[in-house]
Amino acid sequence: MTVTFIIGYIVAAVILVGLINLFVLKSRHKSKLNQSKGQQVNEESKSQNNPSKFKMSDLEQNNDAKNASSPQISEEKKRYFNNDQSHYKEGNDINNDKRKNHFEEEQEQQDPSSEQIHPEQKQTSHSLHYSDDEPRNTHSEDTVNHNDRDVNNQHLSKDSIYEPINPDSQEGRVNERIKNQNQDFVFGKGITRGKILAAMLFGMFIAILNQTLLNVALPRINTEFNISASTGQWLMTGFMLVNGILIPISAFLFNKYSYRKLFLIALVLFTIGSLVCGISTNFPIMMGGRVLQAIGAGILMPLGSNVIVTIFPPEKRGVAMGTMGIAMILAPAIGPSLSGYIVQNYDWNIMFYMMFILGLLAFLFGLAWFKIYQKTINPKADYRGIVYSTIGFGALLYGFSEAGNKGWGSTEIVIMFIIGVVFIILFAIRELTMKAPMLNLEVLKSPTYTLTTIINMVVMMSLFGGMILLPLYLQNLRGFSALDSGLLLLPGSLLMGVLGPVAGKLLDTIGLKPLALFGIAVMTYGTYELTKLNMDTSYLHIMSIYVIRSLGMAFVMMPLMTAAINALPPRLISHGNAFLNTMRQLAGSIGTAILVTVMTTQSTNHLNAFATELDKTNPVIQDHVREMAAQYGGQQGALQVILTYVNKLASIEGINDAFWIATALSVLAFVLSLFLKGKKGAEAEHDRLMSKESNKF
Repeated sequence: MTVTFIIGYIVAAVILVGLINLFVLKSRHKSKLNQSKGQQVNEESKSQNNPSKFKMSDLEQNNDAKNASSPQISEEKKRYFNNDQSHYKEGNDINNDKRKNHFEEEQEQQDPSSEQIHPEQKQTSHSLHYSDDEPRNTHSEDTVNHNDRDVNNQHLSKDSIYEPINPDSQEGRVNERIKNQNQDFVFGKGITRGKILAAMLFGMFIAILNQTLLNVALPRINTEFNISASTGQWLMTGFMLVNGILIPISAFLFNKYSYRKLFLIALVLFTIGSLVCGISTNFPIMMGGRVLQAIGAGILMPLGSNVIVTIFPPEKRGVAMGTMGIAMILAPAIGPSLSGYIVQNYDWNIMFYMMFILGLLAFLFGLAWFKIYQKTINPKADYRGIVYSTIGFGALLYGFSEAGNKGWGSTEIVIMFIIGVVFIILFAIRELTMKAPMLNLEVLKSPTYTLTTIINMVVMMSLFGGMILLPLYLQNLRGFSALDSGLLLLPGSLLMGVLGPVAGKLLDTIGLKPLALFGIAVMTYGTYELTKLNMDTSYLHIMSIYVIRSLGMAFVMMPLMTAAINALPPRLISHGNAFLNTMRQLAGSIGTAILVTVMTTQSTNHLNAFATELDKTNPVIQDHVREMAAQYGGQQGALQVILTYVNKLASIEGINDAFWIATALSVLAFVLSLFLKGKKGAEAEHDRLMSKESNKF
């Protein structure tokens, strides 16, 4: 059954990624027709209306003569650098400025209702960006040279790594407008950064909230659908697999489709999936709904950080990323309490109906406010790379997520690890040899990015494992309800949300290193305090420990992500985001697997040790049994109570041992943070990297 599910998810993920790609096939076909037609119209226009203009061959000869003494740059390479978000100026056409002025004057005369560039765009990131529902240009073909309009397809050859973009499509018109207005991206009319950020945060919030709702309701769903706990667990595991599989290919999606289009499509899929889950009457239907939810969430999560680095300059990204952290932190804190309350008082379907309504509201907000139009480059899909990535990351994520329960040495887990490693190696080799890789591993050439990514992974291993262990202690061993457990975590999460923008502002001001050292030190202390849990630890004491731990995390999580992205040149930002999010998710699964394994193994060891000490012939034990016999219906009942108590003690000791491992991971993160560069050093490294980029192209 398990192997069937794994194969089914891999096949489904590949098919679904292909389906996302299909909706542009029609525009591609039309683009090719328009391109050939445009070339014919252009030749006629040159011969009839513009006899005095240079021919392209003449211009190329002049350029060749002019640059004979300098290294030549292939047009394909220029296009790759341009479209991967650099400010390299295409061509040497001496009439560019005249045509730009002519275009703007004509647009104002014939399309006065078109949206104006928002003033805030003049101070943005280095990315080139475009739109998917810009107003259509209304100028006639005979007044504008067709080569000027076809800015998307100037350097496409038969073996090009890009697909042609239809100049009459929404993407084509936006690309043209951005080129002529010399902007990095375009806002819709009346749209500000605040509105875009608000719509984005709402979408991310519901996507993260959805991930934390199902766990509490799972036992009731298993009973209603008459399925085993292991089968029902696939509602969680499947979501995680599909979500994780999509993240590595997110850089490809962000270069191919506009942010607005991806945002709205993701919300549509998520909302439909929520409705399917709500009305489901059996496991297969609900599984289908969860897959749709996972696809939507898998697009939304990396999209948030990409949008922020697009619309905010580097010196303002810290605060913006800290604000985004509010959604990432509050949603997991609210989820368990909310789902616990719903399951205790209503039917579990209510959770998914609620997510359907929230998804619909987020979609409407997106239609109204999420109007950011960035330049797309339309790279060709690397289906072999997608298959390698899907199988490799899917197998590893599944293996680590199940290793804690099934054992690291089980045949199934070992096979998953082998498959995962083999396909990840194949994926890496392919990406390193591609002209336009789906996930550009060149990001690892930045020392700051590489180090912050490693620290991110270590922190996530400690953090995710702790998030699993604490609810187990509270609910399974201390008898607190899911609602009580969620409320205990809420103050710490609220503190993290409040401090997120503050930490971001400090990052922009003093740099990452002092923040990371302070935050990880505080987080390490809070994690260490969790190694002292017992059956009498008070509710308020645990809450205060979690608040301290959250204080540290507030100065670590989002600053680490922001500093990693800021270390990259603009053309690699989308790839850096995809790689970082993939590694964070993988690290979370690894950390959870390690800590759960330590907990279960050590709990068994402690139980065996306690059992050795519980000698029935011991006079002290016999006295306790006699005292309890009257209260618990005889000696057998008394012995059962004692054994239950001993089991709980052993489990608590196992959890404490696991928190020792989490503490050790935090110490490792602190040591690694000592090697981070200061603010001036990081800026100097970034300047050197940008200089190499300029020389390279």
